[in-house]
Amino acid sequence: MTELLELVGVSKQFGTLTVLENLNVAIKSGSALGVVGPNGAGKTTMLNILAGDLAPSSGTILFEGVDVTSVPSHQRSRKGIGRTSQIPRPFEGLTVYENILVGATFGRGKLRKSKTINQACGFALETTGMTARANVVAGQLTLLERKRLELARALAIEPSVLLLDEIAGGLTEMEVHDLVATIKLIRAAGITLIWIEHIVHALLEVVDQLLAIDYGRMLMCGDPKTVMASPEVQSIYLGNE
Repeated sequence: MTELLELVGVSKQFGTLTVLENLNVAIKSGSALGVVGPNGAGKTTMLNILAGDLAPSSGTILFEGVDVTSVPSHQRSRKGIGRTSQIPRPFEGLTVYENILVGATFGRGKLRKSKTINQACGFALETTGMTARANVVAGQLTLLERKRLELARALAIEPSVLLLDEIAGGLTEMEVHDLVATIKLIRAAGITLIWIEHIVHALLEVVDQLLAIDYGRMLMCGDPKTVMASPEVQSIYLGNE
């Protein structure tokens, strides 16, 4: 596998507050990277920088070997970087299909024929288990269905890499189980994943690499079970006696 997305010496400051500090991470094509850390560790800031929603204070973002540090988020989307948000924000008055169609048309579908766009929408609906809900108005969806729609809309741009920001947050244990099954299907389709999540057992079912950060610095990155067994990583979750 080759590097698809890289952070090279990335730091981010908000005034005098350092949120990320000299972060170096390489994500290989076809892999699934989980990101863990306590609240305020810099996880979502890292994702926002990868998506182009925030500019780093220093460092470089490479996508497919090309420097995209100054490329805005909508152009990164069209290059193949998709993302979901912690809180789903569908177009409430549009149907599920219409919401997905927005993603398909806006993303790589900008210059595609309508047949190809419809195929992208069909793939997104089927992969996320939302085919039967295609004509339901988004405002009537349950939280789990909104999460699935969030995934489907991101899939419709046909991303090479999908950034997941606490997609399982707020769900019941059974709903998390169902969502994990969907994310496994997305990975099986060959899409690279970067998944930030506090529900660690969900991550461990999917990812093959785990990055632990704290105070914006990398603690460890490697085999998920090895990372979670590290005394340093355990201390940030469980505390020290």
